[in-house]
Amino acid sequence: MAWYSILPSELTHLESWVARIFFFLGLITIGPWAFLVLLDATIWIYRLILWEVPYIGGRARGRQRPRAPSLNERPCGQRRAFGLRGVETDTGDSEGGDRDDSSGTEGETRKENKSPITPLEGFNWEETEPLQFRPFKGKDKYNLTMGESLSDLIQLCHTLENLDASDLIPMDKTYKSRVTLRKSILDQHHDIVVAINNDETPEEDPRIRPAISELYNFMLGTYLPTRYPSMFHLNAESSLFQNLVTGATWPTTLSSTTPTIQALEILSQTVDEDFLILLPDISPNSEEQPRYVLQAYATCFPAGFNTREKLGLRLADIHNPVPRYQERIGRSMDKFFARIEVGKFVKRVNWSITVDTDLFAAFGEMHAVSGEKEEAIELGKLNVDLTVLRCERQTLHRLPMSKALVFIVHTYVYPIRQIKNEGSGEDLANAVDGLKRGNVPEIHTYKRGDVWGEALKDFLRA
Repeated sequence: MAWYSILPSELTHLESWVARIFFFLGLITIGPWAFLVLLDATIWIYRLILWEVPYIGGRARGRQRPRAPSLNERPCGQRRAFGLRGVETDTGDSEGGDRDDSSGTEGETRKENKSPITPLEGFNWEETEPLQFRPFKGKDKYNLTMGESLSDLIQLCHTLENLDASDLIPMDKTYKSRVTLRKSILDQHHDIVVAINNDETPEEDPRIRPAISELYNFMLGTYLPTRYPSMFHLNAESSLFQNLVTGATWPTTLSSTTPTIQALEILSQTVDEDFLILLPDISPNSEEQPRYVLQAYATCFPAGFNTREKLGLRLADIHNPVPRYQERIGRSMDKFFARIEVGKFVKRVNWSITVDTDLFAAFGEMHAVSGEKEEAIELGKLNVDLTVLRCERQTLHRLPMSKALVFIVHTYVYPIRQIKNEGSGEDLANAVDGLKRGNVPEIHTYKRGDVWGEALKDFLRA
């Protein structure tokens, strides 16, 4: 009899059989779960090792780094929601908004007659006024902040807003003239306006074409004809996209023989938006925290920089001229970009002042050049007819299939006379002063406030 038994010796065999029965019951209860956990761990370790193999591994082929299985997200990136009826697909983001899965699950969406894009039936673009933004109001102090402290989070909430997928691309009465201008700029400055990193070279990232193709198909095959049926139309097979305003016709998907750059050219002259496509860095020195790289773009209205010179750079390097960017928000920006989920759309609006500058400003007219000192405009000598408030409506979202981030910019300009006449002159003047009061006072010089600042405030407060 075992030393731990409390039964008489003649009943020891009963105790042994009871122990065996309970062991068997435990085995059939826990065994399958333990096997699945071990199988998942083995497969994940195998994929992780395979990802590191030179030339043929996932890293070398530009694929996403393998992740451990998640209860919150399906392998395709779609979120799960748990309810009384079991595991259900969550069609909204974490805050209950609509998700945009139309690019990767178009057929499924149509079957369920559910679309995150709400059509604007009877929309008349010729009578729709451009959006009016005044982001300078209440900004008596400029802070370059996007961190994780409480004050940083408050600042971030004031800067970024959630965006409904239907409102991704706005249309107004300037549409036709602006896309005509974009076509002209594309013809004159093609290599600056559209580009792909290492295009047609052995070093080209194999993730780029699928990302551009996905964005192209979503815009022409889903978003535009669904949101604005009075402006854009698909044929019966949904294979051809027709612009009812300009008369242009394009295929809704890229064929295998279509150059990738052509998709960017078509997007540039179809909507009044600039597109920047970012993908996580896959260099051998990449860290656990992904750092995003500009891999392709179509920008007809760059704001004071040559986008071609930013191609292939990480976020921190792209923003290198911005005073204290890396110190204040560099790491936080990378973390924020990495956390953008499929179906989540965010937006923000910035502002700047330009004097005698076109919408196409790729040659440094908007920012101060280090080491060069410019003369300040004398009071009363500001050319107010050529001075404008320039605002960028910036949106960010992740494509569901390629997982690329798409940064979209719509540029608005408002004559400075309009700002003063509507009674917002003092607010803008205070915001100009506020550029020096925040945590990065150098931003005033960077935005060329030393050149136009005093003359502008004199006009606004006169």
